[in-house]
Amino acid sequence: MCIAVFAWQVHPLYPFLLLLNRDEYHHRPTKAVGWWEGGEILGGRDEVAGGTWLACTRGGRVSFLTNVLELHTLPEAKTRGDLPLRFLESNKSPEEFAKELVKEVHEYNGFNLITLDISSKTMFYISNRPKSEPPTVQQVQPGIHVLSNAKLDSPWPKAQRLKFNFKKLLSAYDKDEDIPMKDMMDKLMRDTMKAEKSQLPNICSIDWEHNLSSIFVEVDTPLGRYGTRSMIALSIKDTEEASFHETYIERGFWWEKTVDYYVTPQVKIKDIVF
Repeated sequence: MCIAVFAWQVHPLYPFLLLLNRDEYHHRPTKAVGWWEGGEILGGRDEVAGGTWLACTRGGRVSFLTNVLELHTLPEAKTRGDLPLRFLESNKSPEEFAKELVKEVHEYNGFNLITLDISSKTMFYISNRPKSEPPTVQQVQPGIHVLSNAKLDSPWPKAQRLKFNFKKLLSAYDKDEDIPMKDMMDKLMRDTMKAEKSQLPNICSIDWEHNLSSIFVEVDTPLGRYGTRSMIALSIKDTEEASFHETYIERGFWWEKTVDYYVTPQVKIKDIVF
């Protein structure tokens, strides 16, 4: 399970701001943020399935993913962590990629996927749940949004609290002031307050849902420690300066890493990208 809050095309200096917590078993082999082979994709890597939960490119493309909370999953399903990579490695626009992906969403367990391209100022949201409904493909409008383990902007307690606190904290800075995203991450993404059990969606075990109902998750299970093992702050300025900060757990200790880079928008002529 993961949770993300992001500001899209609402700040005069920052077209995109993102805070994201990744929840996973602490013993699952994972690589922290870094440039992947080839030097074009930046992000963390799940070393079990080979995918990612959040990554971006030098060309100003970003994609991130959350799983949908559901009672039953398909063990033979394709790995969802490949979806952000497929978008980043393609030459397709967010809309083109989304419309192509809907043809095969039934091959994956429940997911929410965001794809965005800074240069074209377009962002799309794709989800394959609920199963009883057609896949969701929608352009994300400018605003502050939150994505947890249900639909985009679903009013789950932790999602509502995170969105409210993010908006409040962001408004405390002047419009021409640099936003200290790491400080915002530390203030907002370590929140361990759980929801009242009566407010939970009642999809699976109430005790499990209650353990997952905080922004920062920490729970001991028979399979090992589970919870927030990565906190990310990503910012892209209108000057094309970008910063990707990750605070992550490795071998039982918390570490920090920041990668600063410049976005170099690519020009697409027909199907050729320069």
